[in-house]
Amino acid sequence: MTVGDVTAGGMAAGGVSAAGTNDAHGSGSLGEFLRSRRAALDPEAAGVRSWGKRRRVPGLRREEVAQLAGVSAAYYVRLEQGAARNASNEVLLALARALALNDVETEHLMDLAQPRPGRAAPRSRPERPDPRSLAMLDALSDHPAVLLGRRNDVLAWTPLGHALLASHVPFDSTENPGTYPSLPRLLFLDPQVRGLYPDWRAEARTYIAYLRLISGKYPGDKRLAELVGELCMRDADFAALWAGGHVGECTSGTKRMRHPLVGELRVDYQIWLQADSPDHRLEVYTPADEPSADALALLASVSAPNAHDRTTTPPRRAARL
Repeated sequence: MTVGDVTAGGMAAGGVSAAGTNDAHGSGSLGEFLRSRRAALDPEAAGVRSWGKRRRVPGLRREEVAQLAGVSAAYYVRLEQGAARNASNEVLLALARALALNDVETEHLMDLAQPRPGRAAPRSRPERPDPRSLAMLDALSDHPAVLLGRRNDVLAWTPLGHALLASHVPFDSTENPGTYPSLPRLLFLDPQVRGLYPDWRAEARTYIAYLRLISGKYPGDKRLAELVGELCMRDADFAALWAGGHVGECTSGTKRMRHPLVGELRVDYQIWLQADSPDHRLEVYTPADEPSADALALLASVSAPNAHDRTTTPPRRAARL
């Protein structure tokens, strides 16, 4: 596999185009989300008694969700089939309670059922990092840090962030929107990055939950639909996890890593949203314990000979685009 297979611009041979992906694997629909959430519910926990009868399908039936939400079964079926439009806030909140959705999942339900016109259209121009975000990244040059775009493409990274996450990818691949490293593609399609995470499945679920959240906010994002369709076609794990319908946004936590140069380490991470570019997120890593601090220091020293003349903010980015 070449680096071109896992960059943001275009797909490798054998991938899929946006055409035909939206129905089968696309960015997500209201019906798909409702079906996945009711299938994930335990009937007993939801207060639905089976009275000894064996269930043929997991989770709740459509009529049971409708009863819990206080709507007619026929109307709920139409919602799942995409035949009912303009559901009221009251109905959607009732469905959220019936399906035991958390706050993030409830917001996603609202996004799917009531798309916001201003968010429906994708960007007409490639994503570009804001100069102030790049200046902040430069101030963190001694730390592992990355600036991420809407679809988890790497818009910029510090030398140590590059060494930690994907040292085999050219550092200057962030210079051109067509070669932005795609973290989802790397995580699912690149064996080296896949092997970086002993808890790979947990890492994968976090990525997919975020992609599904963004797909609800931006249903017209063609590149996001292409990304999801491609990964569903090329990786069975992605397809299975995407079908699970999980939604979430993780802004802090701890990752366990097995780095090929420095071995096992644990890093805490924190994500900051950018006020001027709300789709962009600055992700900063810090060691979670003393052995991990030593490992990061070692990584900085062994990667330093390859890092001279690297700058996070190249001259051509000095002006806002």
